[in-house]
Amino acid sequence: MAVDVFLLNTSVVDIRSSDFAFTDALVGPGGLARCSTAQMPDYTQEQLSAYIRCGVATAGGSGNTAPLLAHAGLRVAVGSYLGAGQYGGLDIQGRTFYDLLAQNGVDLSATVIHPSLPTGTTFIHQRPAGERGGIAYFPNANNDFDFARFRGEVERLDPKIVYYMYSGLSERGDANEGRDLAAFIHGCREHGRLTIVDSHTLCGNPQELIRTGASVAAYRLLEPLLDELDIFFTSVDEARMIRNTLEGQGVDNGEDVYASVEGYLHFVAARFGRVGRPQLFGVTVKRGAYTLWLKGDGEVGSVHFTASRYRIDGVVDLVGAGDSFRAGVVGYIAHARDEFLTGRLNVDEAVQVGNLMATLYVTAPLEHRYGAIPSLAQLIAVVRSGASYTDIAMLLRDVRTLQV
Repeated sequence: MAVDVFLLNTSVVDIRSSDFAFTDALVGPGGLARCSTAQMPDYTQEQLSAYIRCGVATAGGSGNTAPLLAHAGLRVAVGSYLGAGQYGGLDIQGRTFYDLLAQNGVDLSATVIHPSLPTGTTFIHQRPAGERGGIAYFPNANNDFDFARFRGEVERLDPKIVYYMYSGLSERGDANEGRDLAAFIHGCREHGRLTIVDSHTLCGNPQELIRTGASVAAYRLLEPLLDELDIFFTSVDEARMIRNTLEGQGVDNGEDVYASVEGYLHFVAARFGRVGRPQLFGVTVKRGAYTLWLKGDGEVGSVHFTASRYRIDGVVDLVGAGDSFRAGVVGYIAHARDEFLTGRLNVDEAVQVGNLMATLYVTAPLEHRYGAIPSLAQLIAVVRSGASYTDIAMLLRDVRTLQV
């Protein structure tokens, strides 16, 4: 049976512990960085198993997105590499990732066991409430993503949407200056599939890079890619760095947020917009999302802002917020594929479903984040009701009991 969404690459287990102070030395206090397999701390599989059992371990990357879509009632598959080991053929990180996704209804028939590299692993230094610790990501097997292998899986699973996570985080996936990924996405699109790629560079201090107007090499990978995409959302900080990199150093190092977002969206529309097929470009901010909806007729409309009706203040751990937002948007578009392709997509509604999905995800307990997600039909019904909630308990109650 064909799936709705096929997510590729970046299978990772996020492990949180107060013992992981070493991350602060690797990435700086509160920093986030991609590290090499050679830098992995020398924990045994038994020690990692104990941390996973006693601490908090969650599935990251595609694990932030695929289970949410599955809980919303979509048919979802993941294709990526997991490390070999003694836990039913997988290492403990791979076994944890696999079991978490399988228990939540994700099709894992396209996963591949890598013979020599471990499963991608992120160590998160758990500090006192309100303090951010270091986050050290080790791509490991994700570095060896092979497009040739997964072309056949795309044909077999026949998805409506192909979703690659992430540009910038795989040595082999990013090879040939990003042209390999662009060619893969082009092939998917030529066979009628909608396409989305997330960008993630884990590069330095974003505010300092924006202030100095610096060019970020990893964003060059987007140059051959963006005009192949149907959907591309990024954060406001990333939008500013992308524009500085692709349009010219220093073009956005002092603008206010709205001018910055508007400048970025008009830049990508002019540089990467296509005639003949719609595209949705967007930028997420704390209060909602800015979008530019290109209907494929060559016309560029105005930038539109959708304020989230489901914003909750005071949430400290926002890991996965962007991924869960995109899960809601992608789920909605899978449901409204014909409207997307004919330029009739209700963009406001799609974004509000993404806002609602993200709020449900980041406000749920870490060990029960997937269970907070109701069906897509329920999410859409809550959005269409026009209700505005500030009490997450009320929202959870209503979203689970709403009759559709």
